[in-house]
Amino acid sequence: MLPGWYEFPVFYFSNPGTLIGHEAEVCAPIGCNELDYELELGIIIGKGGKDIALEKAWEHVAGFTIINDFSARDIQRKEMAIGLGPAKAKDFATGVGPYLVTLDEFADRIDKDGRIDLEMSARVNGKELSHGNAKAMYFTWPQIIARASADAELFPGDLIGSGTVGTGCILELGPENTGGWLKPGDVVELEIERLGILRNKVVDRK
Repeated sequence: MLPGWYEFPVFYFSNPGTLIGHEAEVCAPIGCNELDYELELGIIIGKGGKDIALEKAWEHVAGFTIINDFSARDIQRKEMAIGLGPAKAKDFATGVGPYLVTLDEFADRIDKDGRIDLEMSARVNGKELSHGNAKAMYFTWPQIIARASADAELFPGDLIGSGTVGTGCILELGPENTGGWLKPGDVVELEIERLGILRNKVVDRK
């Protein structure tokens, strides 16, 4: 990673109007030939706030869910070569669900720094491609919440993703090692310990 990546949590804003749920169908955006999944843990903000202090961060979390940050890698590559984005590479579909599990259910899995110990995996058509653990995050959840709320209001219901777990997407694994990019007919299942399985099917554009 670039040295600056380690200085503070960097993130982007996606499109809340294109969230999709468990068992929903997804299609690649126009012009995309490299559709990818991303295996992520997500938190839901339960209490709003601005400039949230690290030691108060957990008070603002309602619970956890699974996120599949579907990505158009060929579009992303073009956008970021210009020095902007990702934008249209990310705003067409984000899978969320199937459950919101409240924070108290994970008290035994959160360490003193604010990382959570949960096994994570991704399967395409029943074949496991990705496996990792949420505790491998570089930045902690309190650090992420503090950064996201710096000079900006967070509202109840806001969704914040962890970023992709290591090797949690085709881009990192290499399409030559996974059978290629996602295509119509593929079924993507993301599973996170205690959070269930988020399943979505890739379909042709209508």
